[in-house]
Amino acid sequence: MSGAGRRLGVAAVVVGLLGLVLGVGGLAYARVGLGGAVVSSESMRPTYGPGDRIFYERTDGSGVRRGDVVLLSAPDRYGFDVLVVKRVIGVGGDRVACCTGTGTAGRVTVNGKPIEEPYLKGGEAGGGSGIPAYDVRVPEGRLFLLGDNRANARDSRAFLDDRGGTFAESEIRGRATDGYALPTVIGTAFPLGVVLTLVGVGLGIGARVVRRRGRAPVPVAPNWHLPA
Repeated sequence: MSGAGRRLGVAAVVVGLLGLVLGVGGLAYARVGLGGAVVSSESMRPTYGPGDRIFYERTDGSGVRRGDVVLLSAPDRYGFDVLVVKRVIGVGGDRVACCTGTGTAGRVTVNGKPIEEPYLKGGEAGGGSGIPAYDVRVPEGRLFLLGDNRANARDSRAFLDDRGGTFAESEIRGRATDGYALPTVIGTAFPLGVVLTLVGVGLGIGARVVRRRGRAPVPVAPNWHLPA
């Protein structure tokens, strides 16, 4: 019985600790590493529209790659300290130019190679007539950002006279997650952690009961003295 109690005790500790790690870790990451914002403009249609809620992982620009959707704060350019949503087209050292071809056949080039952008509204890479062409070498530590709705986006093209319209990596506040995948994982981790913790407590109680039974005194047979 003592062996069974010992095994139950070990299982209680392992399961309980795993539950605490999942529960506390999920809450901590949700609080520190995850953020949420509501889209307020048309610049990222059709990917995101006004009123859509975005969840994002908190990171600076050094952790993002071409194609990532990022949230940034640049009050010196936009005039307000609200998170702005844009897509990373070029990183430090890249040469970004627009455009090869015209209309929906046009393509933005990065380092001389046309890039595929299936997320574009209307398939328009350049943004239509009246949008200036550009050829920018992205400085190290900066990013070239564009909206998916090129005809209605105030992005790097609006600031070409200031370091080619690029944004500092330090202005990035986070990278948008893939839909609701990350919040779902975190939302699952906490309740699962609670369940495992309760299971660990139950196993601990069971181990205590088994050990007590194992220490129960063995009853002694009565010594009856019968008359001869």
